Amino acid sequence: MYANQENPNYIFFLNALSLLHDIKLQEDLRMSLRRLPAEWETQSAVQLTLPHPGTDWADVLEQVIPCFVNIAAAVSRFEKVLLVCHDIEAWKPYFAQLPQAQLRFVECPSNDTWARDHGGITVFENGQAIILDFVFNGWGLKFPAFLDNQITSRLYNKGVFHAKLQPGGLALEGGGLESDGQGTLLTTAECLLSPNRNPHLNRESTEAALKALFGLQRVLWLNHGYLAGDDTDSHIDTLARFTDPDTIAYVHCPDPADEHFEALAKMEAELQAFRKADGTPYRLFRLPWPDACYDTEGHRLPATYANFLIINKAVLVPLYEVPQDEPALHVFRELFPHHEVIGINCRPLILQHGSLHCVTMQYPETVVI
Repeated sequence: MYANQENPNYIFFLNALSLLHDIKLQEDLRMSLRRLPAEWETQSAVQLTLPHPGTDWADVLEQVIPCFVNIAAAVSRFEKVLLVCHDIEAWKPYFAQLPQAQLRFVECPSNDTWARDHGGITVFENGQAIILDFVFNGWGLKFPAFLDNQITSRLYNKGVFHAKLQPGGLALEGGGLESDGQGTLLTTAECLLSPNRNPHLNRESTEAALKALFGLQRVLWLNHGYLAGDDTDSHIDTLARFTDPDTIAYVHCPDPADEHFEALAKMEAELQAFRKADGTPYRLFRLPWPDACYDTEGHRLPATYANFLIINKAVLVPLYEVPQDEPALHVFRELFPHHEVIGINCRPLILQHGSLHCVTMQYPETVVI
């Protein structure tokens, strides 16, 4: 039995499954002018949940810690960094060279480091920020998450957020959502329709719930696309991302001999068929396909340039020590001509099957002060 079932958020989740079928509730939420912002909107802070010896990082801590420090260093140049950790005093020396006024340490127990998926998701309702605290059940009950599932509520109780906190009522991860800030959500069926997340919801009711919770007008579903080594059931942030309301950057595999070729070709065809709200096609950018990366046991790792992070006036791009890193940076400079493009070596992060976007969660302006 999943240990998180006694958590109050989980109990709310069970109740909310039936409530979200109520059409009146859905209409009330949408009439309240709720909006899910885009990542490129002004931010107050980025959250990192730091690794410790009790996580799966135990054997490679010294290898991965510099990656977290480098991400924090880059972010701190432009906005605050919220550092969630199991032991503040143990972590402070690693960040001693960074501007301390830009760092906020908060002590919380954790299972792992994937802030994108256990972090709160901010919406605006009538102009006021609300943090939705969804159930995080370890990507469909794959891994323990009973501590991670409580991080957002713990941060709220510690006074970190200058926003209301509301239970989201669904098992949902931020890595599965991609918003244009204008009422369109891009996502994958493989993830959001996983039977181990919200088993009582089909595609129609899931879409209705998403529209209600986020004030959406449209949901664009990708039915194809995956990365070998990915534990998330094809999170959208590993595959295709909005870079502005008119543009989608996506992974593209050019090698017919690669196991990803067929699925990603089908995904590309889906993206080409998508239309914006005005009926015109999206501008599509192929991202470079990095050389295959493997762990010490020969398992392929999910290296992807789609796992970038947009912050205030900059874009952080994951790099993997492969020849395609520099071409990827060139593509991002073209995509974001008014942002500084900063490459971060994320080769250590993919050892645990995630990357740069996966370990971060941004909060819009005013939410973290």
